[in-house]
Parts: sequence; C-alpha cells; structure tokens
Amino acid sequence: MKRGVFDIVATGVLASSLVFSSAQAKNEKQIKDFSESIEPGYQPIDDDEKGLWMQVNEVERELKNSNFIIDDPALNEYVRSVLCKAVGEAECGEIRLYLLRTPYFNASMAPNGMMQVWSGLLLRVQDEAQLATVLAHEYGHYERRHSLQSFRDIKSKTGSGFFLSFVIPFAGLFMIDSIFSFTRDMEREADSISLDYLVKAGYTPISASEIWQQLRDEQDATAAERKRKSRKDKTGGLFATHPNTGERMETLKAKALAANVPDTATNNVEAFRSAIAPWWPSLIDDQIKLNDFGATDFLLNQLAVGGWSADLLYAKGELHRARGKAGDFEEASNFFQQSIDAGGDYPEIYRGLGLAQMRSGSIEAGQTNLKKYLELAPDAKDKLMISMIAGVAQ
Repeated sequence: MKRGVFDIVATGVLASSLVFSSAQAKNEKQIKDFSESIEPGYQPIDDDEKGLWMQVNEVERELKNSNFIIDDPALNEYVRSVLCKAVGEAECGEIRLYLLRTPYFNASMAPNGMMQVWSGLLLRVQDEAQLATVLAHEYGHYERRHSLQSFRDIKSKTGSGFFLSFVIPFAGLFMIDSIFSFTRDMEREADSISLDYLVKAGYTPISASEIWQQLRDEQDATAAERKRKSRKDKTGGLFATHPNTGERMETLKAKALAANVPDTATNNVEAFRSAIAPWWPSLIDDQIKLNDFGATDFLLNQLAVGGWSADLLYAKGELHRARGKAGDFEEASNFFQQSIDAGGDYPEIYRGLGLAQMRSGSIEAGQTNLKKYLELAPDAKDKLMISMIAGVAQ
C-alpha cells in the first residue's frame, strides 16, 4: 500500500498530541529503498512501519463513527472516481476515502491508506482537474512513503518515544491532518508527481498552478477586508517546511507549460459542478459561518467569472444577510430575487429572502416568502422557528 499527508492551506485547526511508544527497531536491514515507489498490495515491513500503521488504524476506527462524515454515496463515488482516474484503478482500489464536513481547504492521507477530503476543499476547487490535483498530490506523498521517512527522522532524534501530531476537532472527531511536517523537497516531489498524474489522466496540468493562485488571492482578500497585511507567502509555524505558495505556483506553471499536453486534455468543470450541486447550500452556509466576508466574497466572484448563476446569486445573498451591516439586507434581498429569477429553486432562497426582507422592514413580503419556504421544505429543521416568524399557527 502507499502513503502520504496533504498539507495545502488549512486554517482554524485544533492540534493535539498522542504519545506513541515504540521499541527501537532491531531490523534496520529490513528498511526498503525509498528510491522506488511501493506497489498496490503493499504491507508494512519492519517494526517502525507496523507500529505506525497500528496507531493510524485506531484513529480510523474513531473516524468511521464521526458526525463529521458526509454519508452521501453519490458524492463519495464521484470523488473516488476522480482519484481513480488520476492515479489508476489498481492504485486507488485500496484507498479508503472519507469526506468530512469541515469548511477548510484541506485533505490528507494516512500511511495505512485512509484518505480524507474536507468539504471546504470542494467549495474552493473550481473543476475536476483541480480536485484531481489535490488528490494526486496526496497520493504522491503516500506513494513515496514520506510519512515513514519523517517518522524515522524524528525517531532518530528522539529515541524510543515520540509524538504523532493529530487534528482533533470538538465533538469527538479524531482524524489525522498532518502526521509529520514534510520537508520542502518532499512537498516539491509530491507536486511533481501530481502534475505527472494529471497529464497521464488527460487533465489540464495548468490546474495545479491555478489552485495556488486562487489560494493566494483568497488570502489577499481576507487581509484586505480585515485591513491587515497578507500572509500568503509566509511559511513559518505549522508550514515552516513548505515551499511558499508563490514558488509552488510558478514552478507548477512552468512544468505545466513544458508538458506534452494532448488537445483532448480537459478540466471537466460541468461534471464537477453537477456532483457538488446538491451540497451547494450546505457548503455556502458552512463557509459563511467562518465570518470571513473578504474570502467568501472573493470565492463567489472567482466562481462567477463565467457569469452569475442562480447558485452563486443565492450565495451572495446569504453572505450579505449574514454580515448584516447597513444596506446588507437590501443587497441580500436583491441577490435572492435575482437567484429566483435565474431559475433558482432552493427552498433556502425563500427563507433567506424572507428573513432579509423582514430585517429591512418589508414584513408582509418577508412573511409571504417564509411561508413559501415552509411549503417547499415541510420537514425543515428550523420549521418551528420560521413558522413563528412567519406568523403561521402551529
């Protein structure tokens, strides 16, 4: 089997440490040459690797029962299909994929074949080729056994005891975000591997560079809204071992332009948008709750380069309604109405429109739209609250 940990920008993460005690490896000659990638069907060889897998297996057992898991067969199957297309059917067959409802741009892959993809990533990548880039990057770490290399490096410095760093959000979710901080060379190698996979799979390789450009621009937007200096190229702290985003963007761009790309290369944007469409209201809701107006507004404008769809107009309305500054409720009402006029049929559009109208003083119109929401979503979780606001007898 194969391994790796994906470390593309993640923020707002709670870190904890889990002590792992291991006996000194007595069979150093069993250590395999890292110059060769491991193949499908691989199993751990020596004490170090077996111990590492054992700990990660425990974490995976906890993860399976987490409330953060997105239990949507269609969405899970789509993301898996992108992984398999990118790295190969045999290679992806042993990967256990978990989609997690966590609104940050991140994914990770553990040494035992457990892969996580966070929902914030699905909101930020713009097409299937960009999603494939992330998955292939993770698989590159996994394939080259970067975790084990880092594991042994830490062990050589600390002796028989060492710490595995886990991400443990509240509500009992145990999941690995970053077992070790990979070296810059490891990150560069995973980037290069992902680009090779993209070309081989028939995806547009420039997508690998575009992701970093988008992340840099999002960080600029956050900084501008908060009147702070952008930290887009900072690599200190948690990301001290990473090449900065500017370097990665330019390196990947140069390699993509030099690659032999067939005319049939695609980014499959329509397939990607169709796959995440049912989750769009939830993804937007989670993003808005981060209270980062600048980044969210940037994301929406970035996605609207080809035109403002009903989905994007709905999201723009929710963004202004959530901020609630002077003029925001009127702006929100306009965006919700534009979304409806563009064919938007989410029940949530009428809820947002009704609430925005009521906050801006249009009580009767607001209640009418809230009643429309209740008609379209009779089993809504907020049915009781909305009924009270709309003046509907229970």
